[in-house]
Amino acid sequence: MKINRRKLLSLLGASPAILAGATAATASQQEKSAKNPHAAHSAKSAAKSANPADAKFVGLNPKAMPPSITLIPMAPRLDTLDGKTVYLVDTGFHGGDMFLHQIQDWFAKNMPSVHTEFRRKAGPYAEDDPKLWAEIKEKGNAAIMAIGH
Repeated sequence: MKINRRKLLSLLGASPAILAGATAATASQQEKSAKNPHAAHSAKSAAKSANPADAKFVGLNPKAMPPSITLIPMAPRLDTLDGKTVYLVDTGFHGGDMFLHQIQDWFAKNMPSVHTEFRRKAGPYAEDDPKLWAEIKEKGNAAIMAIGH
């Protein structure tokens, strides 16, 4: 079965110019070996590898190496929410604020001893909000974050 190299290269997303580049590299090596007799061996090996039938493709992973992950343990669990302050944190996800207000209403109706504080996190979802985290750590006992789906 004969393989159409141009079609194969285009399916792989490579330019057919790769075939021309291999031939040009071989010609360049042959010119160098004619000027320098000691380079004849490298020209012969380049000529062998320039045969398109022997060509190999090397693929690289565009993701590279992921950074190492530092595990952070979960916060200790509370035995009860009675008399505690629960922060309800909206991260800006569409509808998250309405959901948290419904949770706030639920606590007011079903667990009136639990104090709730609604807060909107500053900045986009992935940005840190050290001021809010410090407030929750100082004044709160728990937090519920609406982070979307």
